[in-house]
Amino acid sequence: MTELVSNAPDKSAPESECRNFRLLAHHELGGFGGMGEGMAIQVAQDGRRIMWLAHESAPKNFTGVDVSDPRNPKLVVQTDLPESFMRSNSLELVDDIMAVAYQTQKAGQKPAGFELFDISAPEKPKSIAYVDASGPASRGVHQLWFCDGEYVHLAAGAPDFKPTHPQDDQFYRIFDVRNPSKPMEVGRWWLPGTREGDGAPPPARHQPPLLDRGFRAHNTNVYPQRPDRCYLGYIDAGMFILDISDKAHPKPICQWDNSPPFTGFTHTVVPMFNRDLLVVTDESTADNASDWPKLVWILDARDETRPVPISTCPMPPVDAYKSRGGRFGAHNIHENTPSPYAWHSEDVVIGTFFNGGLRAYDITNPYQPREVAAFVPPAPARSPAGAIQLNDCYVDEREIVYTVDRFSGGLYILEMDF
Repeated sequence: MTELVSNAPDKSAPESECRNFRLLAHHELGGFGGMGEGMAIQVAQDGRRIMWLAHESAPKNFTGVDVSDPRNPKLVVQTDLPESFMRSNSLELVDDIMAVAYQTQKAGQKPAGFELFDISAPEKPKSIAYVDASGPASRGVHQLWFCDGEYVHLAAGAPDFKPTHPQDDQFYRIFDVRNPSKPMEVGRWWLPGTREGDGAPPPARHQPPLLDRGFRAHNTNVYPQRPDRCYLGYIDAGMFILDISDKAHPKPICQWDNSPPFTGFTHTVVPMFNRDLLVVTDESTADNASDWPKLVWILDARDETRPVPISTCPMPPVDAYKSRGGRFGAHNIHENTPSPYAWHSEDVVIGTFFNGGLRAYDITNPYQPREVAAFVPPAPARSPAGAIQLNDCYVDEREIVYTVDRFSGGLYILEMDF
């Protein structure tokens, strides 16, 4: 059922590759090309198309790039973080309001939380409100989802949340931002046993050879097709579908967890509503493929209370990538973001695989996904990994594909040729 190796006939793979993608442009973002997991498109009031990007680490906060002509991207604005121990790993936007996540390296550091910005004048982003999520056991916000203009969904810590284990510090929180100057928390949910005093026993830690990466929230996706559902990645606890029809009291509908025997870190859950499928990604978090395999899973979700794995997307040969430097394995996929400026497909999955580059899969037959395109650029200059580490991707409604490097490569812009 689960394909763990490539269907390639040998263990070789080219050092760089561009197959069925066409590279249009590459921008190093002024020498600050280490990018996180936040990518979103704004069409500004003057008609320019701005790609907003979150940074993996300080000193930069977020960057705006004019991609109106995808062959000639232009840097519009780059902002700085106030502290070197911060990162703005995630951002999302609706119209001219952008939400940005702030996470610190250690619990207790400040500032940590999220901020709303007015980006109606892209060159001059203005703060609307800042929500403090710092605390003695909190590192703030790792990821956020903001797509309806009304609610921000967060993987976050909180000042009043004391985890039973320090790695379990981020959970699901919901904020009402209909008045963007006064965000208000309206709901939260955590895995039982991960908060001191919640009356449940702590979950059993992953033991070697598995990696203990924590029982905490990651992606918190909510779609207009089912605004009463949150599709929640929960790292070492797998994935959950939550009923959020009553936002004050989210309730789990199901849990699917592949670890053990796999090595954990469930990252993203993307529903294919018309096909009753879920696409679920693991994240590679260890260099040299030492946490292999990290996969993109296809689940049958006809019964949302019992999702069933039916296939995985075929991976390139691990032996060809594990010694190239940095991580190799699944990470982010294009999430069919509910934006008029995002491409939507239930037949093609496009995702990043660190030194395995960017790959596209045809899942028309969900039992036999096929790789249809790959893009593996050369190692960027100044990369400490010594290899490309493609970290995130986004496809706009023009079918232009954007992907970013985790350390120094910046932004790559491609078009599909399949």
